[in-house]
Amino acid sequence: MKNTAEVVIVGAGIIGCSTAYYLAKRGVSVLVLEGDKSIGNGASSRNGGGVRQSGRDPRELPLMMYGVKNIWPHLSEELGVDCEYHQDGNLRLGKTPKHLEILKKLADSASACGVGVTMIDGKQVREINPYLSDEVIGASWCPTDGHANPLTTTLGFYVAARRLGVHFISGDKVVRLRKIKGQLRQAITESGAVYEGDTIMVAAGYASRFLAQTVGIDVPMKDIIIEALVTEAEPHMFDQMLGTAEADFYGHQTKHGSFVFGGDCGLEGFTIDPVGKPNSKTNYSMTAPAICRGIMKYFPDLQDAKIVRTWAGVEDQCADKVPVLGTVEEVPGMILACGFTGHGFGIGPAVGNQLAMLITEKKTDIDLSALHYDRFKAKI
Repeated sequence: MKNTAEVVIVGAGIIGCSTAYYLAKRGVSVLVLEGDKSIGNGASSRNGGGVRQSGRDPRELPLMMYGVKNIWPHLSEELGVDCEYHQDGNLRLGKTPKHLEILKKLADSASACGVGVTMIDGKQVREINPYLSDEVIGASWCPTDGHANPLTTTLGFYVAARRLGVHFISGDKVVRLRKIKGQLRQAITESGAVYEGDTIMVAAGYASRFLAQTVGIDVPMKDIIIEALVTEAEPHMFDQMLGTAEADFYGHQTKHGSFVFGGDCGLEGFTIDPVGKPNSKTNYSMTAPAICRGIMKYFPDLQDAKIVRTWAGVEDQCADKVPVLGTVEEVPGMILACGFTGHGFGIGPAVGNQLAMLITEKKTDIDLSALHYDRFKAKI
């Protein structure tokens, strides 16, 4: 079995798969290691599919803008799969004056970075989406935002990468990294297998923290349980991506007519499994009902929609809520790509594109310095 490559990537979510694809396009040999038996079974398949610029931290916004302009519009054609990308706008909804204050700050921040985000009142909101209730008194509106299908997009990158010769090994979890003569060179799995490369990229979600610790690096992250639901197919209602001022609710209608809605009840972090460990992928009985109550207040017409399934997953929330990307000064040969804090899917293709450039050319088109690990160093 092949156990060496120029680049070894730990994690086969959208970040790992897209980076592998763009590296392979550049002629680099790549080996991707995935602990789960299924590709993309972490956050990459457990999210709402938002492809948005609005509501983002200015430090990561240039990456998202790059992706919206240069990658997402032609991604389905490039990968040979239907990513179900819709660029029909994003409404971030507000019900109270406090909500509007939050939205105004986010809109002003995005506008300062060159994104077309405006504030609109309740009447204008319902002109865009007439199904919203009168409880919505305003929103931020970004017409260049949208949504896509996380499953088909992640799978598309995986299949395209394999076509280009990338080798994937799944079902054998990486548990340790190893340096040789000061350079990170090896990833070691539960079975004892050793995989070696000139560059090791860690893109394993929350597990990235524990892997990085094996070579003395601690990325300040915590795991947050997230949950979403899917309804039966309904007649077409709207194409926008939706969110809220406090990010407690999001959703969209899919190409097939079903609705994907996510949210929380505020108590997910207190759940435990039967042996007392954090319950990472098990639904919490209170969350789906809480999401449904919110949906019915926003969309009264959906009160009779039937839920097909719900799912839960883990969000790798970074201390300052933006990802950690790029090289690590203390560990030559390491690339970090983690801590996406629940908004890694939409930015994923741009991250993969730029990290592939960083690995091969030692530079990027988008300045990643504000996202480097060294931002957590003690200030002297």
